[in-house]
Amino acid sequence: MESSIIKNKFLELYEKEPLLVRSPGRVNLIGEHTDYNDGFVLPGAIDKDLIFALAENGQKKCRVYAYDMRETLEFDPASFRKREDTWTHYILGIINQLQKNGHEITGFDCVFGGDIPRGAGLSSSAAVECGLAFGLNELFGLDMDRQQIARLSQKAENEYVGVQCGIMDQFANLYGQDHQVIKLDCRSLEYQLYPFNIDGHKIVLLDTNVTHSLASSEYNKRREQCEQGVKKLQELELDIQSLRDVSLDVITRFRTLIDETVYRRCRYVVEENQRVEEACRFLEQGDLISFGQKMYESHHGLSCDYEVSSDELDFLVDQTRENDSVLGARMMGGGFGGCTINLVKEEALASMTMDIEQAYQQQFRSELKVYICDIVKGTTLLTDD
Repeated sequence: MESSIIKNKFLELYEKEPLLVRSPGRVNLIGEHTDYNDGFVLPGAIDKDLIFALAENGQKKCRVYAYDMRETLEFDPASFRKREDTWTHYILGIINQLQKNGHEITGFDCVFGGDIPRGAGLSSSAAVECGLAFGLNELFGLDMDRQQIARLSQKAENEYVGVQCGIMDQFANLYGQDHQVIKLDCRSLEYQLYPFNIDGHKIVLLDTNVTHSLASSEYNKRREQCEQGVKKLQELELDIQSLRDVSLDVITRFRTLIDETVYRRCRYVVEENQRVEEACRFLEQGDLISFGQKMYESHHGLSCDYEVSSDELDFLVDQTRENDSVLGARMMGGGFGGCTINLVKEEALASMTMDIEQAYQQQFRSELKVYICDIVKGTTLLTDD
């Protein structure tokens, strides 16, 4: 979305010049459900984003207008309660966390909106959290660095929204760079940028148009199952803190002592961490074919071992397996809906998307949405166009 659209709406509503912030969505090339297990992920920020316009208003109230939903939230920052509306949780969660960290937030006005599809696994929630936190940090001179903003935004989702997400989405939102992906160590938050040189290829997101109806509850359940596996291994006197510390040999050796479902969840996480390491080596070597195979392996694990896929997601990945123009494909995000991420030869983009749209319509009697993305810089201040 053009920043001028949000700015003009802000001027219409509040009649003052705003601060402008761009906050992107993200894709994760590989490393799914590893972040809350202290593992490795490989995300990047994308050119689908939210634009925030903010200004202090000198009043004892905050006014936030959600442009895409045509809805307004008004609250007293000194005294507010949780609402029923889902999108307001992310706004109020940030205010709640800022106050918990000793920051005084006075009245402000805000308009935000953009083109990140909701429910598609592109982390529009982190874009709201980080965009608002980044903007308020600038507006009120809170002197937080990007890591502090990422941690605060994650906590807002954990403690206020109630989704026990890891830090990957917030980190990718804030640390993204043009044409580079981030190998993030979710334990230490150390990170390394890897070149994402995919000339002649495009990232294609295929949106099932299925909402995440099970995502929050099942997401939390998967996290609990991983914690059960760690606890069992600790009872066997293994010196581990999380699945990050577990090798495939160890998890296999103690398989019979762990609940079968918990074992499969844990095995997937251990294998996925290995896949991230291998995928990064392939990027360094410029070997996109091998990189793509790791994407397929990731989807198999997510579908069969972690069991967070869906019929629609599996169908879309299966449709690409015999297509030479697709180097790799997998489901992305929490699961049970949302997108598959595909690495596609640019020359075959039109025919590939047309064929798969037709197949999906025939199979599910539902429209398939297609998004083509580039890897770009993370959350930033914008200057006037």
